[in-house]
Amino acid sequence: MKVTLVGMGPGNPELLTAAARRAVEEAELLVGAPRLLEPFRGTGKPCRELIAAREIAGFLASQAGVERAAVLLSGDVGFYSGAKNLLPLLREGGMEASCLCGISTLQYFCALLGRPWEGVFPASAHGRDCDPAGLLRRHGEVFFLTGSREGQTPGGICAALRDGGFPRAEVWVGSRLSYPGEAVAHGPAEELAGREFPAPAAVLARAPEAPAAESSWPWRSSGIPDGEFLRGEVPMTKEEVRSVLLGKLRVAPGDTLWDVGAGTGSVSVELALLAREGRVFAVEREPAAWPLIQANAARFGAGNLTLVKGEAPAALEGLPAPDAVFVGGSGGSLEAILAAAVEKNPRVRVVAAAVTLETLARGWAALEKLPFRDLEAVQVSAARTRKAGRSHLLLAQNPVFLLRGEGKGDAL
Repeated sequence: MKVTLVGMGPGNPELLTAAARRAVEEAELLVGAPRLLEPFRGTGKPCRELIAAREIAGFLASQAGVERAAVLLSGDVGFYSGAKNLLPLLREGGMEASCLCGISTLQYFCALLGRPWEGVFPASAHGRDCDPAGLLRRHGEVFFLTGSREGQTPGGICAALRDGGFPRAEVWVGSRLSYPGEAVAHGPAEELAGREFPAPAAVLARAPEAPAAESSWPWRSSGIPDGEFLRGEVPMTKEEVRSVLLGKLRVAPGDTLWDVGAGTGSVSVELALLAREGRVFAVEREPAAWPLIQANAARFGAGNLTLVKGEAPAALEGLPAPDAVFVGGSGGSLEAILAAAVEKNPRVRVVAAAVTLETLARGWAALEKLPFRDLEAVQVSAARTRKAGRSHLLLAQNPVFLLRGEGKGDAL
């Protein structure tokens, strides 16, 4: 069987390329989502409503008498398309499969707005999690395919931008794109947040000249000065220690991270700025720290930071598996916290802080007992200058021990 994967564009059949239209006309069978099949139902051509790649491949494999089939796919076959998973399945099944490109929603929407799209970062919130504020912070101008679930709609994306430090981000929402009733809404994220828009819809967002964060600290290197954080009477990991522990955690842009015993949220904020496309969960049991964590997250525009109110390890049960974990305060439950982390991800990277010899001993024993490898202990000692008359003295900071390990994973 010859199967053609056809990029249908935003949906209106008038936007089909000539080659795509010919492939649809020559096909004996059409397969795809109901919206894409609708224009062809009156042609007498058999249509089968299927979306999942494996279901499509299985169905086509069962159609022994069909020589030519076309699978209709939204947008372009190379832009967040089902073709990515379907094409290898068809070829593995012995079918002669090929692709015909279509107009992507990104291309269509930017043309509708009269805006160039070569500098726009493409993202999808359709059936997947993403951090709109983190993407906008990193790329400046972002296009979003949208979904129907909470947080994936245009109104949900605008709410995430508003809450993530970009209430004045310039946003365009295109609804019913390419269909009768097509409309474009334009305004700041805070005005469009929570509004409902007819599907199919897409979002284009552009960051203002500077993020709406209060901090005067413009860089994204680790070790943000302590004075940039709101603190109160809550303990805070000092900037020199933060610089070292962040290096030991080896944070990647898309990581899921836990900061257990978050205190003021200084480590959580730095993790969120490093993992701009990931998520950070700041776990803290003390109510006095909760507003500080939230205020510091807003201060630095860390929209991918989530406060988790509660005591570990119980508060960790509902969290997603972490790529890396920092334990700044354990309340005597360090071993249980480390065990919870490695149980969720057998290859998790962990760093734990200890300020007493007793915590150091318990932490090292826990790492040796649990399935961790590449164990390491580092003492961080720093001294800062202090003016004394016309001279300067060095004022020693309390030494901190950092324990590091990585889950053994397959090496178990």
